[in-house]
Amino acid sequence: MWTVDTESGSTVILVGEIRRVPKATPWQPDRLKEATGEADRVIVGARPKFSPGDFFRLIFRGGRFTKLPDKTVAGDYLDEGQRARLAALEEEYDKDYDRGSFLITSFNLLARQLDFDDDTLSDDATDVVRKAAKKADIPITRPERFRGEDLLDDLADAPPESHIPCLEAAMTATEAGESIIEARGRDWTKFNVPGVMENPLEIALGTCWPWADPEVGEDIRAQWTGMISAATEQSGVTVAVVPLRVLAEPDGVLDRLDGQGFTISGPEWRDS
Repeated sequence: MWTVDTESGSTVILVGEIRRVPKATPWQPDRLKEATGEADRVIVGARPKFSPGDFFRLIFRGGRFTKLPDKTVAGDYLDEGQRARLAALEEEYDKDYDRGSFLITSFNLLARQLDFDDDTLSDDATDVVRKAAKKADIPITRPERFRGEDLLDDLADAPPESHIPCLEAAMTATEAGESIIEARGRDWTKFNVPGVMENPLEIALGTCWPWADPEVGEDIRAQWTGMISAATEQSGVTVAVVPLRVLAEPDGVLDRLDGQGFTISGPEWRDS
């Protein structure tokens, strides 16, 4: 957590969240619960808003999400080195990624081959704060929810080339092996923020959609930046659970607050 004190006397507590903390690196949320109980308001993330129509759209346009267009194959877009790395992973995991969307292939590598989403804790920081705020009857504010229709349209219109950096990062993470999952969680619990940000898994997650999308990713960041800036002008204490990468990335929220002269107390978020 970082504490931001303003000249007006208000305090903003920023909680840098990573999702899916592995059970092998448990964390103790007591301090977070205590901070939430003393807050005047909390800010937590919101999941995208999907309607039944969005699911029908996904069904009828599924090929645009899961396959490369016009019967093209991976080798039509990747250079020799990239294709060779993908071929090695295909052989290792007995998979055929030749026709698959690079984004779907990336998610498959991270979730299925690296087992990123296995053996994780049930409650993330967002869950802890939301439950504590609800129990204490503290007002909860969320960023505007993105419409599922807009997200699906954006994803369907993205050219295959735009997902190649995501594929490269996912291959790097998968090649590094499962040890990076525990290392990411361990660095987070030990407040080693640069270690988390430099972890191949965190890099892959931040390089893939929606974070790397020039429109959606920037909209997500702009929402958080705007809400936190507004919180610095409100009286009392605000607790905000924010994706760690939004806080600690170069020119992220912490860099911007620091540049505006706010007093920030908490772990180092960048290499000195």
